[in-house]
Amino acid sequence: MRPGWTEKVKCVMTSGNNDPEEWRDIIGNKQYKQELARKFKDDDDPMKIAIVVDMWLTGFDVPSLATMYVFKPMNGHNLMQAIARVNRVFKGKVGGLVVDYIGIAQALKEAMKAYTQNDRQRYGDPDVKGVALEKFQTELEVCRDLMHGFDYSRFRDATDLSRADIIKGGANFMLALDKQQQKADFIKHATLLHQSITLCRSLLTESQRWEQAFFETVRVTLIRLGGKGNITKRDIDRRIRELMKQSVKSEGVINLFQNVGREFSLNDPSFLSELARMKEKNISIQILESLLKDKVRTFQHKNLVQSQKFSEMMNEVLSNYLKGMLTNEEVIEELLALAKQIRETEEQGNELGLTEEEKAFYDALTRPQAVRDMYENDQLVAMTKELTDALRKNRTIDWQRKESARAGMRKMVKRLLKKYNYPPEEAQHAMEVVLRQCEEWTDDEDFDKNGALIAQLYPEEEETSLTQAAET
Repeated sequence: MRPGWTEKVKCVMTSGNNDPEEWRDIIGNKQYKQELARKFKDDDDPMKIAIVVDMWLTGFDVPSLATMYVFKPMNGHNLMQAIARVNRVFKGKVGGLVVDYIGIAQALKEAMKAYTQNDRQRYGDPDVKGVALEKFQTELEVCRDLMHGFDYSRFRDATDLSRADIIKGGANFMLALDKQQQKADFIKHATLLHQSITLCRSLLTESQRWEQAFFETVRVTLIRLGGKGNITKRDIDRRIRELMKQSVKSEGVINLFQNVGREFSLNDPSFLSELARMKEKNISIQILESLLKDKVRTFQHKNLVQSQKFSEMMNEVLSNYLKGMLTNEEVIEELLALAKQIRETEEQGNELGLTEEEKAFYDALTRPQAVRDMYENDQLVAMTKELTDALRKNRTIDWQRKESARAGMRKMVKRLLKKYNYPPEEAQHAMEVVLRQCEEWTDDEDFDKNGALIAQLYPEEEETSLTQAAET
C-alpha cells in the first residue's frame, strides 16, 4: 500500500518452525532485531512505525513513542506493560494515545485492580473524549485570542481561492515584527489544539472543525516558513492541499504553493519578482530570510570566505530591520540585492575559468586587497589552479586528523606561496584559510571503498533567528 515506506515501517517478531519461507527476510535474525531496536529509539531515524508481536515489552523504552495501536487481546501485567510504552514524558508530547481495535477497556480496568488506590486515581478519567473536548475548547479559545485583530470569519463558507488568501493573511498577521512572541504562543497552542482533536473529533461541531482547520493550516505554514532553510513548495503545500484541492491564479505566493514541481529558488528571477510584488510582506521577508540562510549555510562547505561575508551582510540587514531602521519594503529590497550578489559570486568562477573548488581557494588567496593590487588576474588564477591541484594530490584519507600530515600540507602551501612571492605579512592568514577550506572541501566529498574516504558532514549550525540577528 505504501511502496515508499520501506524504511518507515518494520516488523518485529519472533520466528517459528512453521513460518512461511517468504517471512525469513521480514523477520531476520537476532542481530537484525537488535538493529531495529536501535533505529526505533533514534528519533532522527526514518523508522517511525513498528509492527510488534510478543516483543519490546519488558525494559524497552522509547520516550518519544506517542501512539500504540492494539489489535491483539491482552490482559493483566502484559497489558499494563504494553500501554506503558507510550506513557513516558517527552518534549512536545502531551500524552500517550492508545488506539483500541478490539475492546481492551474492560481488561484494563481489571488489570488496574492489582494496583494501589493511589495508582488507580492517577490513571485518570476513563472518559477520554470528554476530557479531550475540554482541552480542545480551552485551546480553541486561546487561539482565537491570539488571532484577535484578523478577520477569518469567512473561512468556512469562502471559495477555495478566498480560503487560500485568508490563510496567507493569517500567516502574514502572525509574522509581524510586534507579534514575535505571539507567533510562538500561537504555534504552541495550535499544536495542542491539533493534538486534542484526535481524541474528540466526533464530538465537535462543523464550525469548530473548520475553525481548527484554519488554525492548523496557519500553524503549519508558519513552521515551514520559519524552518531550517530547506523550504520547498511540497513542504508548505502539504497541509494546504489536504484542506483545499484548488487551482489558484498566478499572483502572490499561493501559486507557488500549488505548483509542487517547482522549488523556491534564489536563482529564479520570476520567483524573486513574485516575492517582491506580494502584498503579504511579512511572508515575503520570512521566505527570503530562510532561503538566504540555507544558501549561506551551503556556502560554508563550498566557500568559507564568501560564507562569512554573506552571513555578516545578512545579519546586518535583519538587525537593522528589527531595530526599525528599515521598512518591510526596504528589507525585501536589501535581501533581494544580497540574493543577486550571491548569484553573481557563483557566476564569477565561470568567468575566470575556475571550478567551484578553485573559486573557493581563489577567494581565500585574494581576500586581502594588497594581494589583488600586487598581481595580474591571470597570475592569481594560475596560482589558484596550481594550489588546488597540489592539495588534491597531497591529501590523504584522514590528513586533517594527523598532525604530521597537516604539517606536510602546510609546508606545501607555504612553498607554493613563496614561489609566487605572496606577501609574507598575509601568508600565514592565507594558509590558515586555505587549510580550513580544504577540510570543508574533503569532508564534503564521497570516495568509493577503494579510495576509502567516507564523507563526514559537519552538523548544521543553528541558524540565526531574527532575534539573534538583532543581538549580533
